[in-house]
Amino acid sequence: MIKTMVEHLMVQEQLKGPHKVWKHMVAVMCLNLTYRKHVKIILPKLFKRYPNPRAYLRGRLSTQQNLLKPLGMWEVRSKRIRKMTEQFLAWDKKDASELHGIGKYGSDSYQIFFMDTIPPDVQDKELKK
Repeated sequence: MIKTMVEHLMVQEQLKGPHKVWKHMVAVMCLNLTYRKHVKIILPKLFKRYPNPRAYLRGRLSTQQNLLKPLGMWEVRSKRIRKMTEQFLAWDKKDASELHGIGKYGSDSYQIFFMDTIPPDVQDKELKK
């Protein structure tokens, strides 16, 4: 059974914890230019098939693209997630902006939910809450 995401919680709130950093990064990449409602439907399916970074890298790009298709820009997203995932395996878990495809929003989200730090210049309205 695929675990659904809670509607009233931010996606990031549901993907925090020491073993969920990779999923958190994938989520913020999927949230870029996409309604969170759509992302909350796709992520449980994606993470059921690919529960960790190594599983994602072993997966077929075409299958990943099909899973991401409802979010739009599936070709770009799947390649960015793959590149970020490759880097993630060697990442020191300090600065999220070092990872491919993780911009300011993703970096701010990581600092808030995993480093317990609120960056001084958070611009996203959902992260400000």
